[in-house]
Amino acid sequence: MTKSKYNLETLFSALADRTRLRLINLIGGSEVCVCFLVEILKTSQPKISRHLAYLRQARVVVARREGKWMHYRLTEPPDEHAAHIFREVRASLTEHPEFQRDREKLEKVCCAPTLPVQLRRAPRPFGLAA
Repeated sequence: MTKSKYNLETLFSALADRTRLRLINLIGGSEVCVCFLVEILKTSQPKISRHLAYLRQARVVVARREGKWMHYRLTEPPDEHAAHIFREVRASLTEHPEFQRDREKLEKVCCAPTLPVQLRRAPRPFGLAA
C-alpha cells in the first residue's frame, strides 16, 4: 500500500488567507457549527463554506453533518512537518489581538443564556471553554 504524499503548497495556500486563519482560530479545539462562524465573521454562509472547503482540501479541517447542521473541527495534517507548521501557526494566532477578539465574541455568543434569533435552533459548539 502506497502512502499518498501530502502537498505542503496546499497547506501554505490555505494559511495565506486572513479569513481562513480567523476560521482556524475560531474553531480552535472545539467543534463549531458553520452558523456560528457566519455570525462571528459577519460573512455570508456560502463564502464561509468555500473557505472551509479549502481548509478541508488542505486536510486541516474535518466536517460532520448533524441533520441540517454542519460541524467543523480542526485536525492535524498527516505529514509530520506540515503538522508542526500547523501547530505553530495555531499557537501564533492566539497571540494576535484580532484573533483574540474573534474568540471572545464566539465565547460570548455561545455562552449567552439566549442566542441571537438566527442561532436559536443551532447546536452550540462542543468543547468550547466557557
